[in-house]
Parts: sequence; C-alpha cells; structure tokens
Amino acid sequence: MPQIFVSPGKYVQGAGVTGKIGHYVVSLGKKALILGGQRGIESVRQNVIQSLTDHHVSYHIETFQGESSDNEIKRMCDIGRDQAADVVIGIGGGKAIDTAKAAGFELGVPVVIVPTIASTDAPCSALSVIYSDDGVFERYLVLPKNPDLVLLDTETIARSPVRQLVAGMGDALSTYFEAAACARARAKNIAGGTMTQAALAIARLCYDILMRDGYKAKIACERRVVTEALDNIVEANTLLSGLGFESAGLAACHAVHNGLTVLEETHPYCHGEKVAFGTLTQLVLENRSIKEIEEVITFCRLVGLPTTLADIGLESASSERIRHAAEAACIEGETIYNMDMEITPDRVYAAMMAADALGHTHKHGEENAYLQSSAFIL
Repeated sequence: MPQIFVSPGKYVQGAGVTGKIGHYVVSLGKKALILGGQRGIESVRQNVIQSLTDHHVSYHIETFQGESSDNEIKRMCDIGRDQAADVVIGIGGGKAIDTAKAAGFELGVPVVIVPTIASTDAPCSALSVIYSDDGVFERYLVLPKNPDLVLLDTETIARSPVRQLVAGMGDALSTYFEAAACARARAKNIAGGTMTQAALAIARLCYDILMRDGYKAKIACERRVVTEALDNIVEANTLLSGLGFESAGLAACHAVHNGLTVLEETHPYCHGEKVAFGTLTQLVLENRSIKEIEEVITFCRLVGLPTTLADIGLESASSERIRHAAEAACIEGETIYNMDMEITPDRVYAAMMAADALGHTHKHGEENAYLQSSAFIL
C-alpha cells in the first residue's frame, strides 16, 4: 500500500488576511457562491466583499441552515447552478465548511475556505462529515481533493467565542493519539494509503503545541488579542490537526464522538468537546499510563474541555443509553477499527465509564491519591 500525504492547495494565515481574499480568489473564479452562517459571514463581510469587488469577482451570499446534511448540500448546489457560480467560498465553522467542500465537489468548481472560528480541523481536509437534518452523524464523505485555498484571519479568531477556540483544541488533542494508534496498526489513512513519517511528526507537533501554548492562547482570546501563542494554536487547531488526521488517520477518539451524537443531550456541545471525551476514552482503551492520562485530563481541565459524561450533558443518562452510544461507535466501517485490538461495544462502554470515573477523580482534586497509589505504574 502506498504512503499518501495530502494538503490544501494553499494555506494563508495572518492578521487581516480576509482583506486580501480577492487577490487569491480571482485566479480561481469570477462568480462566487458564498455560503456560511449569518454570524460567521457578518464577522468578515466588510473585508471579503470589498476585496472581491476590488478584484472584479462577483458573488451571491447564501445563509447556511445549520447542518451539513445531504439536503443542505443539495440546496446549495441548486443555488450554485442557478447563479452559474464557478467558485465556492465557505465561511464559518466546521459544518458550514463541510457543506461548502461537498457543494464545490458536486458543482465541480474550486473551493475556498474562510474559517471564522478555530474550532475544528475541517478547513484543510478533503472530507465532509455528513449529518442528518437533526444533527446525528451519518457518514464521512471523502472528496477527491482538498480545498484550493484556506484563508484564516487571526484577528477574526481573536474576536470569536473563546469556547470555539477551546473546542478546536479538543479536536486537535485527538490528532496525535489517533495517528499513533494508526501507526501501530498500519491502518489506512483518510487518503486511502498509509501514513508518511511527516504526517506522524505533524501530529506529534500538534500535541506539543497544545500542551505549550493552549492555555496562553485561551487567555489571549479572552482579551481579544492576537499573540504568538494564539497564532500557534490557530495553526495547530486548523493546519496541523487537519494534515495530521487526514494523512495519518482516525481511530477511537472520533468514533466515540460519532457514537455520542446518537444521544440528543450531547447535541448542544461542540464537536471538539465530544472528541476530547473520546480521546480520554481511547487512552483508557489502550491502557495508557496514568501519567499520560493525567497530562490529558490536566490540560482539559485547565482550558475548559470536558473530562466526564456530565460535562457533555449526560449526567443523568442511564447505563443503557451510554451503552447505546458505545454500540454506535462500533458500527461497521467506523474508524475505531483502526485500533490494533479487538473492539466490542462492551469494551468501549467499559472504557467510557472508566474515562468518566477518571475525569471525576481529577475534578474532585483526588488525582494525587491515584498518582501515589502502588496500584498504578507511571
């Protein structure tokens, strides 16, 4: 099986770069379908419209309805055909971005992605996550190519909700652990090959930057300023995590997230928040050392990511409902089968419950007792 590494055609990150979008788009198309959530579009509208106008790129703006579903993708494609769009510009968060990528593929036109939050690694990938109209995960849609351009304005990110930046850290947190699991199992990556050493190194760098700069970036975002730490975390959340997951692979972290989406109580929570709990679950499945688990839990508590089921709305959920989520994480074709171990719903359920217990232990300040216990080998 060949090694395959994929990436967007061009990645541009910096303060105020949305004001230069026309310079980059004009070589891709002259009539743009701009789609995104209302708040996302409003956050960059002035810069984007002025720049497109200056470069003689016409446009039609269409508000995204909230779910990257087959129906929403079809609606956007119909509008794109009616408008004779020759380039799609997706603005906003993960689901709007995934819809733009899928619509661009269906229309056969270049795709430009302008994230207004650094909440997922969706902007760089040739992958759209498809949900039902009600927000339940359905499948991954693997696209033939990555976006032609990703344009990320760090000033916009600094003004975005802090929770979204932190959720992006939760998504990025899984990158290295899933990459390492895929490396052990020699599993296929999203691109259909095996990983390069570059992909594994990028995944590890993503983790190291999170540990070093995550909390500092959160503080900067709270103050609505761009610092070096914020710059680094935006790159980790978006570029490094995107390259890492796609060219290295996914495993249990994202499968547990997908399973959790069958429980309606989790729908108000961000993708990365649920992935963070999925990461803790994977660490338990792998029987990682308490030192490694402690590092992840400490980071999550520091920046504000979930470490327990209660943190994602499941405080009152019965064991049967948690088991239902575990079963959904193990459906045929899920990425959890990239783990180099036997996978069963019972085993995943047990890991979820143990992860929840470990999260509660740390939350209640009792972690030192665990670390000092002779029952654990660090």
